[in-house]
This record gives sequence, structure tokens and C-alpha cells, in this order.
Amino acid sequence: MSENAANNIMDTQICKDAIVSELQKKKVHLFYCLECEELARNIASESDHITLQSINWRSFADGFPNLFINNAHEIRGQHVAFLASFSSPAVIFEQISVIYLLPRLFVASFTLVLPFFPTGSFERMEEEGDVATAFTMARIVSNIPISRGGPTSVVIYDIHALQERFYFADQVLPLFETGIPLLTKRLQQLPETEKVIVAFPDDGAWKRFHKLLDQYPTVVCTKVREGDKRIVRLKEGNPAGCHVVIVDDLVQSGGTLIECQKVLAAHGAAKVSAYVTHGVFPKSSWERFTHKNNGLEEAFAYFWITDSCPQTVKAIGNKAPFEVLSLAGSIADALQI
Repeated sequence: MSENAANNIMDTQICKDAIVSELQKKKVHLFYCLECEELARNIASESDHITLQSINWRSFADGFPNLFINNAHEIRGQHVAFLASFSSPAVIFEQISVIYLLPRLFVASFTLVLPFFPTGSFERMEEEGDVATAFTMARIVSNIPISRGGPTSVVIYDIHALQERFYFADQVLPLFETGIPLLTKRLQQLPETEKVIVAFPDDGAWKRFHKLLDQYPTVVCTKVREGDKRIVRLKEGNPAGCHVVIVDDLVQSGGTLIECQKVLAAHGAAKVSAYVTHGVFPKSSWERFTHKNNGLEEAFAYFWITDSCPQTVKAIGNKAPFEVLSLAGSIADALQI
């Protein structure tokens, strides 16, 4: 057999395998909350096997939800998913009401996509009387009814504390994903990518992410208490002359990131950027990072977040230094697992 003939046979087999793989993909009906409409549309655009479905999100005069799932009969025997955003306590009840019903509509399987697990930073008790609301939320999610196909799959990105995977009961199957591949892809597109090093603001961030970023040199910062203040210091590594990217799972006020930037700059970093999977930014705290074009030095060259917190994405628009790295492709892949 000639080499060309062998190559043609190989190419034909590859095409056949690709067609079989495509045919084996399951068709998923994706419902979503109102906050996540843009992300849901982006997910659907990633795959011909994902069809968007709708819910009438209405309220009674007293403010309680008046909800209706459209095409409920048509999803019988189908694979169904719901894209949720628990951005505030006010929106959780109406979404939980839908989430608890969908598996009971005789669907073949049910997947809850909750990109940001919002109570994740409240996972421990430091003194008697503290309420670990992360455990409470995990119990709420764990009580999702079983569908015809078995337990609900729950897709979560970069949960704050690794031990929280054990908070979920056996009635659900939590799938923990990460947004770090989106960051590594973006870093490869930067000029002088060989000068990029990764910084972790504390040991917790290092434990979560260092194995996913081991192709880059690292710097680790630490927080120390001096009186009533917590001071950020450089623990290990040398940022001098490099583009340093601070990596963490989430940001609230951003105070720690700002203090890290100051320390890295003081130790000779040429540029400082930041990546967080979840840009929470309560009370519009993202504003302290924007480039105001007032002649002052711009502390962060880039600030990358994902679209796990839709309200933040809507608020920041295209304001520098922010860039949004979408989870849409990753979620579309996760729905095929």
C-alpha cells in the first residue's frame, strides 16, 4: 500500500470517528435565569446540541414568584440543564423553585450549572455561634430531586475552599471545573509571554492553582497582622523586570489585590495584572481598578474575570483594564459529560 493511500485511509477514519463522536453527543435543553441570558446564548452558540428553553419569570402582587416553565411536556425524556446565578438572597428562592421542579418533569437527566458558588468564602466556624452558610447552601443544592436518569449533576467553577466539595450529599454529583485554562490561553496571546510570571496573594490561592500554572515561574505573597492591620508582604519569588499576573478565585472589595500590586511594584515588577474567576465586586468596588485617564499611573495593565457573575460583566462593559473571558465553551463541554 502506498503512503498516499495509507494517509487517505487514516483521514477517512478520522472523519468517521469525528462524525460518530458528534452523533453520540446528547441534545441538551438549557433553561436559564434572567441574569444569565447572555451567557446562556453564548453557551448555545458553542454547540448545535444545546437548545435554549424559556421560563416566564413573573411575580404576584405580594412579590412572591409566579413562574411558568414553557414547553414542559416537550422536555419529557430529554436531557435538561439550568443555568443559575445566586447573585443575591432575593433571587435564590425563585430559581430554587424551578430547579426543584425540572427533574420531576420526567426528564432523562438534569444538570445544574452554578458557575459561582456564592457563599463559598463563609465555609468555617471560628467561634461558637458562627453560621457556615456555605454548608447551608450545599444542603439546599443537595436536596434537588433525583430525575429519571439519576442524581443531579452540579457544575461549579473554582469553589473557594477545596474542602467544600465534601459539603454536598450523595443525592447530587458535584463537578468542579476551573477557569484557569481561559487564563493560560490568554497569557499565550500576550507579547513577551516569556516574561510572564504568576503571583498568588496568599497560601490558599497557591494551594488551589499552582499545579494548574506550573509552566510559569511563581511569586507568593502573604498577609501578616501588625496590630489591627493586615499587611501584604512578599514571601517568595522575584518579580523584578517581569509582567506579574496575580491569580485568585474571587475578588470582593479588591483591597488585597491592590496591596499585592504595591508590593510587587516595589520589588521591581515591570507590569502587574490580575485574574479572578469570580468578579463579585459588591457596591461597584470594581471602579477603583478602572483606568481613569487622569494622568495617574495605571496600577493594573489587565484585569481578567470570567462571566460567572453576570451583573458585574454588565456593569463593567468595556472599561479598561477589564477583559471578560467567557466560560461558555467550557460549560458547553461540561454539559456533555
